[in-house]
Amino acid sequence: MTRLPALFDQSFVKLQDLFQSWNEPAYRARQVWTRLYQGLATSFDEMTELPKSLRERLAQETVIGRLTPRMEQRSSDRQTRKILFSLPDGAQIESVLMGYERRRTACISTQAGCGMGCLFCATGQGGLQRNLTSGEIVEQVLYFARELKREIRSQKSNLQSLTTDLTNIVLMGMGEPLANYDQVISAIRRLNDPTGFNLGVRRMTVSTVGLVPGIKKLSQEDIQINLAVSLHAATDDLRSRLVPINKRYPLGMLLPAVREYIERTHRRVSFEWALIEGVNDTPEQARALAWLVKGMLCHVNLIPLNPTSGYAGAASTRQRIAAFRSVLELAGIPNTLRLRRGIDIQAGCGQLRQEAAISNH
Repeated sequence: MTRLPALFDQSFVKLQDLFQSWNEPAYRARQVWTRLYQGLATSFDEMTELPKSLRERLAQETVIGRLTPRMEQRSSDRQTRKILFSLPDGAQIESVLMGYERRRTACISTQAGCGMGCLFCATGQGGLQRNLTSGEIVEQVLYFARELKREIRSQKSNLQSLTTDLTNIVLMGMGEPLANYDQVISAIRRLNDPTGFNLGVRRMTVSTVGLVPGIKKLSQEDIQINLAVSLHAATDDLRSRLVPINKRYPLGMLLPAVREYIERTHRRVSFEWALIEGVNDTPEQARALAWLVKGMLCHVNLIPLNPTSGYAGAASTRQRIAAFRSVLELAGIPNTLRLRRGIDIQAGCGQLRQEAAISNH
């Protein structure tokens, strides 16, 4: 049975082509586009400006999206919610909405699973199933935008810090974004489209474990998106153990690519560092990190490890974190200790999927 095309997978040009092939006026494509990305429609019945016959044809020959929410968890502080989505082929992905004082950030997935094999990551422990389509990436964002709008309208939610518009997107969920490059860029452009969702690219961040060709390619794009590099270690020996892709793209290749990215885009790069007690939170690693990034337009985000069942490591203690940060600060390296959101609901990537898999056995 042929799978119906999803409208969220279509660029505006492709949507126009579809309506043209149906001998429909060109403005119908704009009406549907606006309904999807500004009206956040989930059914063709909501598109009341369309003739009934056109709505019926759309329902017969297309679908709007493909994601089905399967599980939801909310943190005890009500600041974080995590959704497990099912896809028609049985794949599952996770997305997280995090509330901060001035931001509402969606952390979205770009692949079902991940093939990078990072030692401490629940997603990597499960392996890669497939790339997501651009529509499956976009749909995660629109799901949270829709949920926030619904809460505002109902005025019944206790999630007071979440009752506002979505402000930021981080492609830091399941998968390696630069390993699904074309679909990711397509999704970013669609979410940025002023006639569509209209979120500024400077409010979006792409995270990579260090795919050097992808970083170089991204530096050539005409989009001012933020780049985050999951570094986690400042020596090749340790990084190759924690982040196996380092064997292919070691620090001697990765850091020059990042410097080139900064030079071309004039954008500050973030380095992500999951602090693991006794592994990468030593003063020696801090000094090596400071030496690596000295003079770069960058910022180091320190995140105490989010524990997973597949990795025995523990989050660093306050004392070790303080000692690590003091080395960076003495070297003049800007850094932030990031709040860990949703620890009580295992908000780290891949953990809800693991839980669902266990519960089904």
